[in-house]
Amino acid sequence: MKHLRFIAVAGISVFLFSCKAKNVSPSDSAKGEDGYVSLYNGKDMGNWNIMCRDKTPGLAEKVFSAGDNGEMHVYKNFPDGDRRVTGKNGTHCMFFTKEKYSRYSFKFEYKWGDKVFNNYDKFQYDAGMYFHVFDVNIWPKGLEYQVRYDDTRNENHTGCVWNSGASFDWYGDNSEANPKLRTYLSKEDGGMAQEHRGGEHKAHKDAEYHALDGQWNQCEVIVMGKAYAIYKLNGKVVNVLTNLSHSEGEIGLQAETAEIFYRNIKIKVFDETRPMKDFLR
Repeated sequence: MKHLRFIAVAGISVFLFSCKAKNVSPSDSAKGEDGYVSLYNGKDMGNWNIMCRDKTPGLAEKVFSAGDNGEMHVYKNFPDGDRRVTGKNGTHCMFFTKEKYSRYSFKFEYKWGDKVFNNYDKFQYDAGMYFHVFDVNIWPKGLEYQVRYDDTRNENHTGCVWNSGASFDWYGDNSEANPKLRTYLSKEDGGMAQEHRGGEHKAHKDAEYHALDGQWNQCEVIVMGKAYAIYKLNGKVVNVLTNLSHSEGEIGLQAETAEIFYRNIKIKVFDETRPMKDFLR
């Protein structure tokens, strides 16, 4: 793969446990040698606030259950669904951090299972990570690192941005006439500034990913307040946002249309804004 150079660049019922509003750093005693703190203990959801569209007590804990090897197994105890059924589902759920974060590196790994549920017809294998959340809900308002694979087209969407009510600057490849089809391209590599809009902002066209091969994808989002957010997928930069409209917020991961496994969910908090060049490698 060519070396990539990047410089620049609603109202629903929910079930939510208490959510703190302060911005804190993990304690030094919990940090590993690399400065990251693990946010999932491999057993239960005690470190998280969990919610589902359906507020039935115990549903969220059933959706997010422990796997056999310390990973989180989403929809482990649910039967395979009807791929033709679309629309909202009571088991659309999320787990959110109990604190707000501003400057950090957040890492997680995921792989897809075999089962799918309603809304597959529209979004296929779909989940994601939200950050700078400013409306904790199902679904929230903020910025999303998409986790998605369209098996009907063999098309990757992991590493794409989904904008839910925020604003930012973004550079893309103007070779596509339709702005919604343009992929991320840094200004240095010829990308052009794009007009602000909601919805999807596609990852770099050369993003490397694992689809339904049973292999883990490594994801990272580096965020520095309002300054910038860098999306990485399997070690490569695939999207960059700058001049973000929000400076902090909760972080959350989704259960949406398909069985998924998460592991190695961790965060490293920075006390000061680091220059973008430190992470564009």
